Amino acid sequence: MGYLLDSKESLMIGGIKQHIRLRAERENIPAVLFIHGGPGVCDRHWVIKYQSDIAKHAVIVCWDQRGAGLSYDKSLKAEDMSVGRMVADAAELVDILYERFNKQKIFIVGHSWGSLLGALLAKRCPGNIAAYIGMGQFVDGDENERLSYEFVLNEAIKRADKKAIADLEKIGPPVNGHYKSLDDLMVQRNLMSKYGGEDYGESDGIIKSVVMPLLRSKEYSLFDMIKYYKGAFFSLRTLWEEVVDFNLNEEIRQLDVPVYLTQGRHDQNTPVQIAEKWFDNLTAPYKEWIWFEKSAHSPIKNEPEKWGQTLIKIIENNDSAG
Repeated sequence: MGYLLDSKESLMIGGIKQHIRLRAERENIPAVLFIHGGPGVCDRHWVIKYQSDIAKHAVIVCWDQRGAGLSYDKSLKAEDMSVGRMVADAAELVDILYERFNKQKIFIVGHSWGSLLGALLAKRCPGNIAAYIGMGQFVDGDENERLSYEFVLNEAIKRADKKAIADLEKIGPPVNGHYKSLDDLMVQRNLMSKYGGEDYGESDGIIKSVVMPLLRSKEYSLFDMIKYYKGAFFSLRTLWEEVVDFNLNEEIRQLDVPVYLTQGRHDQNTPVQIAEKWFDNLTAPYKEWIWFEKSAHSPIKNEPEKWGQTLIKIIENNDSAG
């Protein structure tokens, strides 16, 4: 398939070089900015693999965030990384895209950690945003980690998985959302993935569900992969403790853009009942909750056709906002 625009580009954002991936089939269409999760887990390989049909309706923009993927640089320091700094970067990128693509408002898709960043971005600069679309919506770090840990422990007991039970008892439940170390967090996340809380119906750990698809992708070279993994650990180490302290129930009670939450019914990474409470109390000019019954944390790849058609419909219903 031929694309009018199909490029990998670097931009100066927030005073450093950051990378974006662009794909579009035609001119004079709005842009949709995908804000990946993690922190540090770039997802352009998912978007390009599963959602290239969107390029008929909008310019696909995948952003490797500061310190992640191709935007990782060993000169970055911990003090260069904060939630506020990431929101500022995102706002600057939105301004760049707004000017580049005929001053049409930008659609924002935020996934997992990217949904916290996306919601904060929508609050900061609603004037250039056509709509906010959340997926695996992060809301309250404390409650999120408590429920996710309980899911894994209950599943381990139900399955009589003695090793998992021992590992979970060893790390203990999170305190105010925080584990004693990132290694302990990864123990919980690996079991959560194994038990289907990350990808619905699968029983793979992080290596098979996250790492292997990346290795098979053409979005990153083998050399790029070294930066990707360094960036993933750097981003998680420098941002996670701040991220998990956020509570959107307190931070954001109103957004001045249309809000759509595309949520997997079986998500145990960001348990959906937390997002439901926030969504129910949120004031917005329009809001819609959209269930994906055969998805967990990532409907974009668990139910790619339905999710893609949902996004296209959202774009069509809001593309006059520019």
